[in-house]
Amino acid sequence: MGQHCVDCVAEGNKSLRTARTVAGGTLRSGTPVVTYTLIALNFLVYALTAVQSGNPMRNQISGLFTAWALYPPAVADGDFFRVIGSGFLHFGPIHLALNMYALYVIGRDCELIMGRSRYLAVYVVSILGGSAAVMVFQVNAVTAGASGAVFGLLGAQVAILLRMKRSPTPVLIVIGINVVISFSIPGISLWGHLGGLAAGTLATAGLLYTTGSDPRHGRTLGWVTIGVVAAIAVAVIVLRALTLRAQLGL
Repeated sequence: MGQHCVDCVAEGNKSLRTARTVAGGTLRSGTPVVTYTLIALNFLVYALTAVQSGNPMRNQISGLFTAWALYPPAVADGDFFRVIGSGFLHFGPIHLALNMYALYVIGRDCELIMGRSRYLAVYVVSILGGSAAVMVFQVNAVTAGASGAVFGLLGAQVAILLRMKRSPTPVLIVIGINVVISFSIPGISLWGHLGGLAAGTLATAGLLYTTGSDPRHGRTLGWVTIGVVAAIAVAVIVLRALTLRAQLGL
């Protein structure tokens, strides 16, 4: 039987292309680690706020919740961590359960298609987009929750389905229903949802539509697009914070 030296086999493997998804992620099957980690982090933060408050139904009175909730005047006063931290807070167990179930259902497929790092980047950018919209349109609101990120992933699914030439109608119906709910029920941040939706859709579109004859170049452009969307969201947050700071005399 013929034999191949180890070095020859290794050199041959270098020429093999890694199988990738439509979004440029490495094609793999298995556990969606990032999605499960995000869910665990959200449950952990909720548990901390519930313990601090002494009441799981009123965890919003805890010190951690007060320090992390998105309140535009507080951001203007220098608490910029709120624009990310608020995405891991929830008003009670029902709010948490609904968002985490949605993340579980939507996030697994998105992670497998985008790849772990790109998926996480789109998730964070969606939080930033939601926070930016709240900073501009809901100045006096106190908001919290992963809904902005979840809406961003819904937008990501629409972009993915369109790229794969499949109908996005079921996802669009879900988005429409949730927008109506956002209008109908007091206390739900419509602008946080829409900001996350816009950011997640744009960032994912950048991943999907920058691929060309050179996959590596396309992946780089995809990351650049994510960076641009993130930079725009951060710029909006900072500019709005500076404006509020001047208006409030902080």
